Amino acid sequence: MAIRRTRVPPPSGLRRVVFRAPVLLYRWHLGWLLGGRMLLLTHTGRTSGLPRQVVLEVTGRDPETGAYHLASGFGPGAQWYRNIQRTPYVTIQVGRRRMSAVAEPLGPEESGRLMAAYALRHPRLARGLMRMCGLETDGSAEDYDRIGRTHIPFVRVLPDERTPRR
Repeated sequence: MAIRRTRVPPPSGLRRVVFRAPVLLYRWHLGWLLGGRMLLLTHTGRTSGLPRQVVLEVTGRDPETGAYHLASGFGPGAQWYRNIQRTPYVTIQVGRRRMSAVAEPLGPEESGRLMAAYALRHPRLARGLMRMCGLETDGSAEDYDRIGRTHIPFVRVLPDERTPRR
């Protein structure tokens, strides 16, 4: 089955304010309200060199390495995703814990596997993510795998807990 994508522009106006609201929670030291499902990613702008911030859903966690998995719902063109490709050294904050980390974009095969696993664990959230991204799916694991391989790249963020940030 071919994956149909409706062009969904990045959020602007009121929608952007709503999307950016979790960043304010972290700035007000209330990030713990979001629990471990969301993290604040501070990355470096590839053109400006300035710090940039985005709050992203943690789509999974590797129990062996402690790495967080993140999905670029707006595809490979998302600003944060493009920035971490240029400068992978980031700072993350999950709840009250803040630490240095390295962000690593994953290949299509692993992105597909992680997308299918996420959809299996969180079917309603996965359907919502697909709508938000303008993607149609039949809901099967194979379809989610295909979407992860072709439209939604994943990133592994490995914390370096030896160097906590304050």
